[in-house]
Amino acid sequence: MKRTGPTNIVLRKTVRTLRKYAKDNDAPIWRTVAEALEKPTRKRITVNVSKINKHTNEGDVVVVPGKVLGAGRIDHAVTVAALSFSEQAIRKIKEAGGRVLNILELVEENKKGSNIKIIA
Repeated sequence: MKRTGPTNIVLRKTVRTLRKYAKDNDAPIWRTVAEALEKPTRKRITVNVSKINKHTNEGDVVVVPGKVLGAGRIDHAVTVAALSFSEQAIRKIKEAGGRVLNILELVEENKKGSNIKIIA
């Protein structure tokens, strides 16, 4: 069977944009995120807020190539960019003083991809 990749138009645009920024800005982090997003839905990453809390410090910038779920708690402000978020995850991150972004918004803010952690 031929592999076709994601059929979601928004996801395809995101992957295409990430690959472009990776090439233009010599930023391999965006290529890594694009490859993770191209995986089948059943293999896509889901991360709970508690895992973000465990692996980050105050003021960190994190990208999740998948979905962020609201299980657990977060006690410090972080900027989280992901493909999608649950409502509870958005609420918890914002209550802790953090920011919630789409991956493309983060790419526009930080084209080189410096000082960004990938949580998978």
